[in-house]
Amino acid sequence: MDIQRSGEDYLETIYILQNRTGFVRSIDIATEMGYSKPSVSKGMSILKELGYITMAADGQIKLTKTGLKRAKQVYDRHLVIREFFIKKLGVNPTTAELDACKVEHVISEETYLRLRYFMRESLSDKSSSAKTNEEENFTKYDDSE
Repeated sequence: MDIQRSGEDYLETIYILQNRTGFVRSIDIATEMGYSKPSVSKGMSILKELGYITMAADGQIKLTKTGLKRAKQVYDRHLVIREFFIKKLGVNPTTAELDACKVEHVISEETYLRLRYFMRESLSDKSSSAKTNEEENFTKYDDSE
């Protein structure tokens, strides 16, 4: 089942906090996101129901394998978009961060993959004539999936 933008934001925040502190509770998410604890509790219940997180008796929240995969996808999109805004468009980092948070949820998979490829190519020293595995994936991309 697919989740809404708020669910993706929660997963991304859990992922960031897990990497930062190793232990995540609802109060940590509320503090990080500036949300009320009841709002976060409701969001966590939905994510748990959908199989994206587990919640231990001590309050610890962990991403499931599915949740981790989705969180990494959202976070990767965020980073690529933010870096594009900063390095290629000259947007100030604060604005780029805020805008990336919005765009990461609405950008199509095809556009995101092209943007990621563009950023990797433009920031690398590789010859443009060398075909990469990622470039191969573009020729195989089928939006009917």
